[in-house]
Amino acid sequence: MVPDRRHEWILRALRSDGPTAVVALAERLGVSRATIRRDLAQLEDEGLLRRVHGGAMPTEGGDEPFTEVATVRAAAKDTLADKCADLVSDGEILLLDIGTTTHRLARRLRGRDLTVITSSLAVYEELADDPCVQLVMLGGAVRRDYRSLAGFLTEDNLRQIHADRLFLGTSGIRPDGQVLDTTSVQVPVKRAMIAASEQVVLVADAGKFPGTGMARVCGPGSLDLVVTNAPTDPATRSALQAAGVEVAEV
Repeated sequence: MVPDRRHEWILRALRSDGPTAVVALAERLGVSRATIRRDLAQLEDEGLLRRVHGGAMPTEGGDEPFTEVATVRAAAKDTLADKCADLVSDGEILLLDIGTTTHRLARRLRGRDLTVITSSLAVYEELADDPCVQLVMLGGAVRRDYRSLAGFLTEDNLRQIHADRLFLGTSGIRPDGQVLDTTSVQVPVKRAMIAASEQVVLVADAGKFPGTGMARVCGPGSLDLVVTNAPTDPATRSALQAAGVEVAEV
């Protein structure tokens, strides 16, 4: 089994079984304990798990509930949503990440000839009664507090699709352009969304520079466009420009 598939399997096992011993992972994957230890070290460096004596456990961040986040910097989020809606052409296939800004974007897509694919229950609720939008809901385990779906079913669904454009949310962007998230369970879903999309648009308000987050989602090379309402600091702008990423300040 190639490392990426092995890493994916390990993260799924931890999410479903909780803390798991190195010996158990090695036996189930048919590889050496040394290989598993190297895998765990790499995944811990990426913030996707936490190593404990003899094994590893899933790492959960401190996501704030959707209803608490929804009213924070609301005017800025509306401005970003307006800009993102202007980028969209009728007939496109869109992937909408979870989050309060993408929910606001969904409101601006009503009545348009589009296909919208999402794991956000908030986006689903916004567009469910709109006959113009073809709405595709990704499966997965329900995260009630954040009104979203996640897990291996969501990731498997994403491997079956291709979108013209992804609107991606984030918890924060480091000065080197690394995109972060606060919780490990969402990282594989975001990565699968990136892999399934022709263009990746990162939507980040002023609070996301540098923002927070323990888990690395991707580097700047995975992005095509950053839409923000904040002047990016020189280091971040330099890192994004070096990776060929366009920055749209609104």
